[in-house]
Amino acid sequence: MAHAATAGEFSLTATAAPGVRALQRALVWLAGASGAIVFIEPSPYELVTATAIVLFFATGLRLRLMFMPLLLLLVALNIGYSIGAIPLLGRSDVFSWVATSWYMALTVIFFAMVLSEDTAGRLDMLRRGLIVGAMIASLAAVGGYFNLVPGGHDLLTLYERARGTFKDPNVLGAFLILPALFTLQSVVLDHLGRALRSTAALGIIALAILLAFSRAAWGELILTSAFMLGMMILTSRSRGERSRIVLLAAVAVAAGALLVAILLSFHQISDMFQQRASLEQSYDEGRFGRFGRHILGAEMALDLPFGIGPLQFHHYFPEDTHNSYLNAFMSGGWMSGVCYPALVLLTVILGFRHAVVRVPWQRGYLAVFSAFLGTVGESFVIDTDHWRHFWMMLGAMWGLFAAAQPYRGRAQAPLTAPAAILQAGPASPSVAQPR
Repeated sequence: MAHAATAGEFSLTATAAPGVRALQRALVWLAGASGAIVFIEPSPYELVTATAIVLFFATGLRLRLMFMPLLLLLVALNIGYSIGAIPLLGRSDVFSWVATSWYMALTVIFFAMVLSEDTAGRLDMLRRGLIVGAMIASLAAVGGYFNLVPGGHDLLTLYERARGTFKDPNVLGAFLILPALFTLQSVVLDHLGRALRSTAALGIIALAILLAFSRAAWGELILTSAFMLGMMILTSRSRGERSRIVLLAAVAVAAGALLVAILLSFHQISDMFQQRASLEQSYDEGRFGRFGRHILGAEMALDLPFGIGPLQFHHYFPEDTHNSYLNAFMSGGWMSGVCYPALVLLTVILGFRHAVVRVPWQRGYLAVFSAFLGTVGESFVIDTDHWRHFWMMLGAMWGLFAAAQPYRGRAQAPLTAPAAILQAGPASPSVAQPR
């Protein structure tokens, strides 16, 4: 049956048959799971997403008018990178960096289009895939750190920090945040059997995050969990559900604190924890330390309309930018430097406006939004430009925005007072009415 385009949409193909829909969901699951194995290039994630893009376009996708701001900002961002790279395109690493940036932009549009349809089913498959991938990466990280894998210590750790199936412990920790939030939701909301399984999964993921010894990941796990649980309480449909969330969240915090206390009884872990937990790191301090470089780089960017090109910052300073917003300016000049934060800010604003819209997949949305916010904050102190899961979350956010449009303005279950205040605003002038 042909799929008619509604107002504001471009129909690209026909509605998927049941068998095709199952294949599409399986591809979404595989994309989520393959995102955990990225220590080789090209990674399984690139191969899976490239295959999924071809098959989805052959079986059914729609490009919605709502995605035009996203598309234009992504194109402008990468045009800036390409212009900045023109004097350096003879270098294979620079060419590869720019090509990867364009490909990441393509995956954003792809995930936006994918999750704008069959949203509940596809988001659930993405969640399942991410959790499986997180378990693979976490078990590899824990096994490598404790020498449980023959010959795996050198492969699965870096500088005595767990990295699992990633090249960098920091990226491992960041990737695990969203799966950790998904499992935390299951712990506080699902029935006993599933909650116990999720508790075990959450414990393994949290242990891997701890052993990655990434300060940013530690803080992100705490802050995103608190934010997500707070939003779940605000948007909860019943007092009993809110009470359960509060109670089980408190139990989870106590269990987490106990786990950390036990692990810190091991000298190897305790010494590294004290070293990494310190706010004063040698590479952060001084005129050319991390934050000094941010100031000097920002001053430099103001005088360079076309930037200095990708991967060039370390030729001017001792290390890379470790700030994605500054890196956009330095790599792609003013065009990229303006488009990147504009893209992030627009997504965050829309994210808050959709956080209290009553949709069947609201629980999953809150996890994705919370993890996205955490990565946005982490981008101020680390380079997230080519983190595959960041661009996946960005695309997922826009797909969920588009899918939520039919639900906006409908009569819905009453919201708590703070949530009702959040929903009121220029983009959603009427607060949901009681049934």
